[in-house]
Amino acid sequence: MKMQKTLFAALLLLISTTLQAALPVAVEGQPLPSLAPMLERTTPAVVNISTSTHTQLRSHPLLSDPFFRWFFEAPQRQQERKTQSLGSGVIVDADKGYVLTNQHVIDEADEIKVTLKDGRTLTARLLGADPEMDIAVLQIPADRLHAVKIADSETLRVGDFVVAIGSPFGLNQTVTSGIVSALGRSGLGIEGYENFIQTDASINPGNSGGPLVNLRGELVGINTAILAPSGGNVGIGFAIPGNIAGAIMRQIVEHGGVNRGVFGVILQNLTADLATAMGIEQVRGAMVNGVKPGSAAEQAGLRAGDVIVRINRHRVVSASDLHTQLGLTRVGEEIELEVIRDGRPQLVRARIADPYAGYLPGEQFSPHFTGALINEVVDKSHLGENAGIAVGKVAPDSRAWQLGLRDGDVLFQLNRQRVKSLEELRAVVRRSDDIWQIKLRRGNQLVTLVSR
Repeated sequence: MKMQKTLFAALLLLISTTLQAALPVAVEGQPLPSLAPMLERTTPAVVNISTSTHTQLRSHPLLSDPFFRWFFEAPQRQQERKTQSLGSGVIVDADKGYVLTNQHVIDEADEIKVTLKDGRTLTARLLGADPEMDIAVLQIPADRLHAVKIADSETLRVGDFVVAIGSPFGLNQTVTSGIVSALGRSGLGIEGYENFIQTDASINPGNSGGPLVNLRGELVGINTAILAPSGGNVGIGFAIPGNIAGAIMRQIVEHGGVNRGVFGVILQNLTADLATAMGIEQVRGAMVNGVKPGSAAEQAGLRAGDVIVRINRHRVVSASDLHTQLGLTRVGEEIELEVIRDGRPQLVRARIADPYAGYLPGEQFSPHFTGALINEVVDKSHLGENAGIAVGKVAPDSRAWQLGLRDGDVLFQLNRQRVKSLEELRAVVRRSDDIWQIKLRRGNQLVTLVSR
């Protein structure tokens, strides 16, 4: 009898174990949903990115004196500081080895290493980056790579399930899931152009540059930031839409960079109250508050009070949305706008203008300015209204860059002499072969550059 009870208990245990093992597979004959099959296809395209940057440490001025170095046997070599950072990325073209990530992940890096899921570590080449959109494109050797497809992020809806993949805190291949919490988030002060996907999928430091994918494993966004007072995840993360990232990547690959143009409109959101006051049914769009004289917008015939509801095939839902779409256009590109004017829809065609039209190469004035575009400007800021020399664009590693000039600088003084025009700049340079001091405005700060 005791033997029978023992056998019966063993049989019950076997049946119970079998049933428990079967539960994760099916319930009432239906298989349980799992993200595992999709992740098995997707995660081989997600990479870990590590960068290293070497910075020259500024030495004491006495170390520049040869006699001082000889007398005290001071070291001749400058000291360096090496900094490292970690982030994530995603392969979007296996044949060409293209990797999408955030610009801030690789900013000023001297060396970029990409580690694949299979353990291989490859040296990446930076094809180009766009700080305004915070997108960078890397290229790695195209050898046995896996890629994800870029989906149409405009089909996303609030409530859609999404998955974030990356390397938070250096933990490779971490997967978190959630939903799309909101679309078109802007005004966060994170980037120059903002049209974020908001998600509650956990995004933490190190996730930056990694993919946000839908349940088919298609790329819908590039994870870029979190909103967290403590620095950790609180369920509010942001991703750059895949359509925007893809458009920036195509410009970088095809043209070597983003040659962003200007349109010349001042915009505000179309609110329900404004729509009612204007007698139109449209409640989403961007209303033109003003048009800059001589701009591409003025030449196209836009007027204050116009409501822009579409740009090319993209429906405009807000002023920031239109601002972002204009930021994706290149100099000389033609756009088509659907505009509501006096309650009636109209089509307007315009061509994006060059923001540096009229600027001159800096080397025409001095070899020190080689690589910079400059022009006269009446500069307006909280520092006052002053004439000066605008620095439009500076090529990295050029002589002007090494001198310290940067895009957007406004030069007021050269070698302690006030300059208000290109002719005055030419005259100062003519009187002195060397440039040893420059005073300029950078943003809301006054900066002095000293030539070495």
